[in-house]
Amino acid sequence: MKDDFLAITKHCLGAAPMLPDTPDWIYNLDNPYLHGVYAPMLEEFELEDLPVEGELPKDLSGAYFRNGPNPIHDPVNRYHQFDGDGMVHGVYFRDGKVSYRNKYVQTQALQKEQANQGAIWPGVMGPFDFTLPDFPIKDTANTDVVFHNKDLLALWYNAGEPYSLDPLTLETKGKLPIEAGRGTRTMSAHAKIDWATGEMLYFDYGDTAPFLTYSVNDKNGNLIHHTAIDIPGPRLPHDMAFTTNYAVMHDLPFFHDIDVLKNHGMRVVRFHRDIPARFGILPRKGDGSETKWFECEPCFVLHISNCWEEGDWVIMDGCRSIEPMQKPNANEGELSHMLAYMRLKANAYRWRFNMRTGQVIESDIDDLNTEFNKANPIFAGVKGKYSYHQKIPLVEEGGYTLKFTGLVKYNNETGQSDRWDYGEGVYGSEAPFAPKVGADRDSGEDDGYLVSLVTDSNTMKSECLVFDATDITQGPIARVKLPHRVPGGFHATWVGGNDLYQDIA
Repeated sequence: MKDDFLAITKHCLGAAPMLPDTPDWIYNLDNPYLHGVYAPMLEEFELEDLPVEGELPKDLSGAYFRNGPNPIHDPVNRYHQFDGDGMVHGVYFRDGKVSYRNKYVQTQALQKEQANQGAIWPGVMGPFDFTLPDFPIKDTANTDVVFHNKDLLALWYNAGEPYSLDPLTLETKGKLPIEAGRGTRTMSAHAKIDWATGEMLYFDYGDTAPFLTYSVNDKNGNLIHHTAIDIPGPRLPHDMAFTTNYAVMHDLPFFHDIDVLKNHGMRVVRFHRDIPARFGILPRKGDGSETKWFECEPCFVLHISNCWEEGDWVIMDGCRSIEPMQKPNANEGELSHMLAYMRLKANAYRWRFNMRTGQVIESDIDDLNTEFNKANPIFAGVKGKYSYHQKIPLVEEGGYTLKFTGLVKYNNETGQSDRWDYGEGVYGSEAPFAPKVGADRDSGEDDGYLVSLVTDSNTMKSECLVFDATDITQGPIARVKLPHRVPGGFHATWVGGNDLYQDIA
């Protein structure tokens, strides 16, 4: 290992230890998102009957899936965490036993690079190469994972082609055919599943008009609605929301200069503090022209917890950032802007939109720095009060890189929160809510479990933790032991056993 890593690498999780099952080229690059618990793991495992500390609940059946970056090849240009090849991890709970498997998402780009025995596409820090097929940067399918119509879908934050995976084996089945009726449109991360109807709601955005579109697939995967949403120019929306009757689209003042992209092949993103954040609410099957826009304080929004209707009001809970691009530290060299952007600064927030009068009421729920918020999926689109967030340390708290140090449960009506820290040097993953077997909307909203993957930077081993969602302060009620390290990642989902195992005798 080199002795001259810059200060930024020394601040990364676990510094830069030599680890097994990592590509040798990472040790030639001074980049904290390639070392420690971020270091890629190349091996694909299939492990059965994993040891458990504590007691697994008898009414926990299904699987936890998490997506994230695992780069295989030495990058063409400066590495960004968003550039890593997608790898999905699955932890399966069935009949009191736990199994695990992980596999790369076999994207078209990854297959071409494997055949080339090296990287072809540049990363998101550019410059882009518009002569390459499909896209000027690599679609890694590494961001989100959702379950719909018996398929597990691996999605990319930059609006790419969704890849369908077999949820039991994690084998890549191919691209999800979503083009019919939509031209050549793609799909952003954070497609939404309506528990009541089985519909999947999603959006797409790009650098040419129409800059934003919205679509709905029925429970069988058929496209049943598609419309363009009129916005002033290219934007970078990351999430959306829905209620029983409406969809909520985002037009936020954090976007790139299209002339710089055209002339220099780079996306230079800037936060426009003089432009209001706008949220467009339209009927779920409505035309884009029916969108009613509400102006709010300038901000950027990564993730929504839930959204619902109360009389004339549409209420939306999520996390808001009023400083999405923190000031770079010049001492961090050519990575300073990337590192600043990844130092997420956000807090729990509530917006209220009156569909009759146009009135907007917005306010903090809490000021703690949290994000990667999840809620009980059974209550998606209807009134709920609980959300489950990841605690993210600020720079002054040691947050040199994006890391999750604890689990926070919010009562969004009262602002009350409960918290459980993962432990010194232990870093978590997004923790989706796992409803109990047979739960429905008549069940208690928080009467279920939270599941998360954590990695201990002291031992470089990982566990899957199960929490009782009614009281996270008691810590995990069960720890599933993994014999290896799971690198840090992005988004996760829970798939219940009734859906996952229904075709298995």
